[in-house]
Amino acid sequence: MAHECFDVGGMTCAACQAHVEKAVERLDGVDSVAVNLLSGSMTVDFDDSVLTEDDICTAVDRAGYSASPQGGPAVAAAPGAPVRAAKLESPTKKLEATARAMKHRLIISLVFWVPLFYIGMGHMLGWPVPAVFADPAHAMTLALTELVLVLPIMYVNRAYFENGFKSLWHRAPTMDALIAIGSAASAAWSVYAMFLMADALSAGTASGVHAAHVLAMDNLYIESAGTILSLVTVGKYLETRSKSKTGGALEKLIDLAPKRATVVEEDGTETEVAVETIQLGQTVLVRPGESIPVDGIVLEGSSAVDESALTGESIPQEKHPGDTVNAATINRTGSFTFRATRVGTDTALAKIIRLVEDANATKAPIARIADQVAGVFVPVVLGISAVTFVAWMIVTGNVNEALTAAVAVVVISCPCALGLATPVAIMVGTGKGAEMGVLFKSAEALETLHKVSVVVLDKTGTVTEGRPQVTDVIPARRADGTPVMSEKALMKLAAALERRSEHPLAEAIMARADEMGIVARVVNDFAAVPGRGVTAREGESTIAAGNAQLMAELGIEVPEDERAAFARAGKTPLFFARNGELAGTIAVADQVKPTSAAAIRALGALGVKTVMLTGDNALTAEAIARRVGIGQVIADVMPADKERHVRELEETGATVAMVGDGINDSPALARADVGLAIGAGADIAKEGADVVLMRSDLLDVARAIELSRAVIRNIKQDLFWALFYNACGIPLAAGVFFPILGWQLSPMFGAAAMSLSSVCVCTNALRLRGFRPRVTDRIAGERA
Repeated sequence: MAHECFDVGGMTCAACQAHVEKAVERLDGVDSVAVNLLSGSMTVDFDDSVLTEDDICTAVDRAGYSASPQGGPAVAAAPGAPVRAAKLESPTKKLEATARAMKHRLIISLVFWVPLFYIGMGHMLGWPVPAVFADPAHAMTLALTELVLVLPIMYVNRAYFENGFKSLWHRAPTMDALIAIGSAASAAWSVYAMFLMADALSAGTASGVHAAHVLAMDNLYIESAGTILSLVTVGKYLETRSKSKTGGALEKLIDLAPKRATVVEEDGTETEVAVETIQLGQTVLVRPGESIPVDGIVLEGSSAVDESALTGESIPQEKHPGDTVNAATINRTGSFTFRATRVGTDTALAKIIRLVEDANATKAPIARIADQVAGVFVPVVLGISAVTFVAWMIVTGNVNEALTAAVAVVVISCPCALGLATPVAIMVGTGKGAEMGVLFKSAEALETLHKVSVVVLDKTGTVTEGRPQVTDVIPARRADGTPVMSEKALMKLAAALERRSEHPLAEAIMARADEMGIVARVVNDFAAVPGRGVTAREGESTIAAGNAQLMAELGIEVPEDERAAFARAGKTPLFFARNGELAGTIAVADQVKPTSAAAIRALGALGVKTVMLTGDNALTAEAIARRVGIGQVIADVMPADKERHVRELEETGATVAMVGDGINDSPALARADVGLAIGAGADIAKEGADVVLMRSDLLDVARAIELSRAVIRNIKQDLFWALFYNACGIPLAAGVFFPILGWQLSPMFGAAAMSLSSVCVCTNALRLRGFRPRVTDRIAGERA
């Protein structure tokens, strides 16, 4: 199976999106297709042994649109050629270009529409109109002036007619077809009325002048044609402006990546170059206040780097030789040099942008409601318009009234609001998530997360730091209560023994020894006792370190109450002996992350149950769970069984999110309704996870759930008002309420209402740019 992305041209509304999807779905070998109206893109999963990219593009062309593979064919680099960066392209440049073109159309439309509307409607509104246009004898002058003014409006907005009538030809009518039919019908009837006026005036009688004047007042809809096109263009411009702002978070990320960088040559000379020319392995110099251009490893110097753009972490991170740095982060203090290890599309920044763009290209399940409606919306509206015309003709016999009602039905109908409700909210939501350090891989993950009822947490590296640390240093005591040795002496003994050990607990002891400035002494006859500990000789003394089992083999008694206390606290004790006597105990534990307890409280406040799923022993797991407030613990679980436990929770009817950080969590992450990989750094595209949390912070799980709920709430609001608008607007335009209440909508007001509906949908989605996870931030603030 192949997974390809395409750019699609010619789409203007949700009906277009539905027609493109249907055209591609009908092809043999297509597994799935998702068309994004907002970005003008399409993703297709297909059998590449049956179909080619050209076949897919041809199907889209036959449907009346255009398509081309994104990026074009790949060009292989020559062997040995340096790998260079590629420019990061803004995901909203296309929308901004469309907005500029729409602004040009809008300005021309308004320049001619204002006098057209004044001349055509001024007399009805009581405005002072030039005498030549008010004189019945000059009715033809009025008509011709209106015609001259409307032609430029129709010309600059000819795309509505071209796309609309083309979609009718392909039997796939779109919103452009509604606009084209409405404005063309108004203009065509007006031209017909002008012929009748000319015929009446040709008689040269007073009655002929009067008849021409009546025709001018009652049968000219030229200003309606111009108003429909102008107001729709106003709405389209505002809509496009709004859509171009939906990618604001990604724009900020791209803007943070510098355009120039300083490369240090092998001879030590410094050269300023364009970022896209940086090659793998080159040395780059970054001064205070500069943005880091590509990913790399620090060679010389140290600094504090602001990584908030990528991770959302506000506190700058200290960087020293050997540490990694990422593009788009900002060097705050000292200068340093680093070696470029990832450039172009391989940088963490580029991967984040690609993940967010991929999420925008997918479709949330809630969008299927709008898709199903949009697929039949325009044909149904055209049918309602035709029925409206016939009904008014039967009831009134007045062509003017029938035409007014039919045109009003056509122009007030708006499939755009339905089609935009989901994608604009998804784009703003995923962009906001990226800004917070929460990356959604798909729109489906963003939607599913809002209904999660159980969050399953791995322990090591998720709830805890994932690296053991020394928590207690307790020298043994003699019978009289005096210590056998000082804490520092015990640490010296421990460092001498653990210096050559490769056990993770030994690393924790050596780290503490380094903090205390202890230099480990050299020991002889070092021997590891598998599963129990190590032994050695230090001068004339025999020394040992290990668990209670090793101490028992050496005939050394270990205090039972001390062992039980460590077990209850979730700590692992290491016992040290010298010459057959207990020298002391050093306890090591995987420390709980500072934010874990607050995160569990935040999830509880959101109505989400938490479960710890770990391979650690029950005593340690329960001690950690008590410390952070997790209600249920499933311990002693083998990696292969984690997936089974998640499945069992799902079988109870719960919507389950799994949070983990290790390879052994991958099956469970994939099994869960939503899998969240915590702590990503450069490895942001973790396999098996649906959501990637850039920071190793459990609070981001709660933030992600709050964001998901805000996005889905926004989508539901938009879908409701879009459906409500059409459900009320179409009957009002058709004149259903006229016999009862005398209400009927003119085509001009219908066009204005239609335009505003799309603008309102986009504006509502843009409110998500100001989203704040209030529950999580409040609880995190209480912790602080």
